[in-house]
Amino acid sequence: MSVEIALRDRIIVALDVEHPDLAREMVKKCESRTGFFKVGLQLFMAGCFDIVDWLVDRGHKVMLDLKFFDIPETVRLAVEQVNRRGVTYATVHGNDPIVRAAVAARGDMKLLAVTVLTSFGEEDMRAMGMTATIEELVYYRAKRALELGCDGVVSSGLEARRLRDGLGDRLLIVTPGIRPGANVRDGSDDQKRIVTAGMAIRGGASHVVVGRPITRAEDPAAVLAMMQEDIVAAIGG
Repeated sequence: MSVEIALRDRIIVALDVEHPDLAREMVKKCESRTGFFKVGLQLFMAGCFDIVDWLVDRGHKVMLDLKFFDIPETVRLAVEQVNRRGVTYATVHGNDPIVRAAVAARGDMKLLAVTVLTSFGEEDMRAMGMTATIEELVYYRAKRALELGCDGVVSSGLEARRLRDGLGDRLLIVTPGIRPGANVRDGSDDQKRIVTAGMAIRGGASHVVVGRPITRAEDPAAVLAMMQEDIVAAIGG
């Protein structure tokens, strides 16, 4: 990308835990290696804006991943609430009128459009009667989101290179579905389109979002360090 992103900001830790106290404990274990954290639906429902405010007051960046999806006016009003809280990135998931409403209300916050969830596979596309590939659908949605004024998209690492090559450097690409080893799965993994941190960044991703490999580790900071080394090796320093 034309805008340099510090290694410390490349990995966004997903605080997908059930209580704000657990989130605070995890932040304290990780903040020596990263200053970027994701608050999703589970944690937001448990702590609302208190945990967001705590993170911002601590000097950290926040990705608020609520995937706003409602009638445009409701989305506009919701995004207005968020842009007063110091959030860095927020996510929206919807059609053109929904995205336009979110863009109009974002203020200084960066808005990311969700393309296709990483738990979604080609078989799901066929079940819904879609004939396009996931890569084609992701590219179409990302291109449209950029045209509508979004700052970037949420997309798996498998599509990042196509997006970067086709849509250029000004598009933020935030990639979930990151694992320490792309070929290592366990039976409980609900992600289908997964890559390593290094693969995603080398492919064009701006940031990677990592949850369980970090939050369930005995030493979260050590896992972060390992993933950062993978990123440095992948992009040649």
